[in-house]
Amino acid sequence: MQSTITNVLDRVNSPDDVKQLSLGELNLLADEIRQTIIKRVNITGGHFGPNLGIVEATIALHYVFNSPVDKIVFDVSHQCYPHKMLTGRKESFTNPEKYGIYTGYTAPEESPHDLFKIGHTSTSVSLATGLAKGRDLTGGKENIIALIGDGSLSGGEAYEGLNNAAVLGSNIIIIINDNDMSIAENHGGLYGNLKLLRDTNGQAENNFFKALGFEYHYIDEGHNIEKLIELFTKVKDTNHPVVIHMHTIKGKGVEAAELDKESYHWIVPGALDKKEPAPVFESYESITADYITQKYNEDNSVIAISPATPGVSGFTKEFRDRAGIHYTDVGIAEEHAVAFSSGIAKNGGKPILAVMSSFIQRTYDQLSQDLALNSNPATLLIFWGSISGADATHLTCFDIPLISNIPNMVYLAPVNKEEYLKMLDWSVNQNDYPVAIRVPVGNVISTGVEDNTDYSILNKFKVEESGSEVAIIGLGNFFELGKAVKNELAAKMGINATLINPHFITGIDEELLNSLKDNHKVVITLEDGVLDGGFGEKIARFYGNSDMKVLNFGAKKEFTDRIPLDVIYRNNHLTPDLIVEDVKNCLS
Repeated sequence: MQSTITNVLDRVNSPDDVKQLSLGELNLLADEIRQTIIKRVNITGGHFGPNLGIVEATIALHYVFNSPVDKIVFDVSHQCYPHKMLTGRKESFTNPEKYGIYTGYTAPEESPHDLFKIGHTSTSVSLATGLAKGRDLTGGKENIIALIGDGSLSGGEAYEGLNNAAVLGSNIIIIINDNDMSIAENHGGLYGNLKLLRDTNGQAENNFFKALGFEYHYIDEGHNIEKLIELFTKVKDTNHPVVIHMHTIKGKGVEAAELDKESYHWIVPGALDKKEPAPVFESYESITADYITQKYNEDNSVIAISPATPGVSGFTKEFRDRAGIHYTDVGIAEEHAVAFSSGIAKNGGKPILAVMSSFIQRTYDQLSQDLALNSNPATLLIFWGSISGADATHLTCFDIPLISNIPNMVYLAPVNKEEYLKMLDWSVNQNDYPVAIRVPVGNVISTGVEDNTDYSILNKFKVEESGSEVAIIGLGNFFELGKAVKNELAAKMGINATLINPHFITGIDEELLNSLKDNHKVVITLEDGVLDGGFGEKIARFYGNSDMKVLNFGAKKEFTDRIPLDVIYRNNHLTPDLIVEDVKNCLS
């Protein structure tokens, strides 16, 4: 086995090279790709199980179809590592010096074989249907293929796409990668039908895809390259919509990943190495799970909700099993999750929806119409909200403008454990507003002193330290930066600045802001997110017709892509020394 590693892969630099291989060589290629992924992802971290499960199907796709003339859309595109290796980007997987030069998702700037820059889910069928309609309008003849799986079918856009693809009346091939998993276990009625189809080898009369009007094919051996090639060849150049339902194994080739698919969906560097278990520290995720457990034991109406990303919020398998009816996973369906939460709240329940900042972006209309317009008292916990060095598809800096400008919404920004627990408890127990809480990012900060703030008095800021000349308003994650700036101002300019913890993102404390006019010349705002439409602009607008100068510090409105966080901070003057320099220039 070892002697074959990279032997065939060395000769493959494009899909044309794949087409020249024998069946035996294709199987060797699959082994080599799988071993390369295992080695590389264990070193760098990344999506593990999804890519191990799609190796053979990706090889068969490139053997049969003619990419990039034939167009393949990946969903979720965290299944695209094998595709990248076959389309001229294998060096990012085989050469340690070039690990990470390509993103972990499809990216058109990297290769013509990638159609869209996509990291979120449930999009492929809609995108592919659009590609097919564009082809039909312009007289093209190419095949259009959507590869969807790993939970993506549970998202609302997938249903909308399927509904319209079914009546397209021309070539579109939708490959359902059914590995019986999402990020965690699957939830929802559709997955019951997929299981029925798997159990009957695709022969069950009750068939969701046939009901929509698709020609349907089932292949149980989703890792059999020969049979995949045979089926793909059969449907190639079809003149009508086709669904291929393909059964695969998530984590294929690594026993631990096959047995514990959730833990090996994405792994950190060194996850496969034998080592002592990492020490367990208190985190905002564990604090959240502990609070919810205590709360539903006291109040039967409390329920935690996750849109298929329980790991983001600390909803471990043990937590989920223990919670029983007090936990629901709605699938990768954030829009439904918000409306579902609104309905629960309307009928007397106390929903706590936990969602990653990047994914709450999908829910604007539901936040506005289904929730805020109706003033239903659901609690939303926004995790990972911050400026980050993430991939462009998973940036978490846009939630403040999105949520904080919706009427009736209350968006809170705690700076420590005690504030977080107080805000969470107030939100769950009040009945007047939908409340979102931007869960702090990073290590837990604890004062050891219970927070006695009355959060029912909206938009009341807290002066932590009084001073003069300069006022620092440090929102949420950036309150600690505010402390550092205060110290820097004292050391370099002799200024004893006022330090303010605003608590509220959705409104301003006009009384406090007016009082600052008496003995302050500059107000600076610090927010861990994009500036345009954000918190600081509210402060600047308030002072617009006065002599007060306002400096807003946060991130520029841009899509960064795996830029180191310290570089982003320097570029945006988000360091104490640069902020103080800006204050000095403003005062002079």
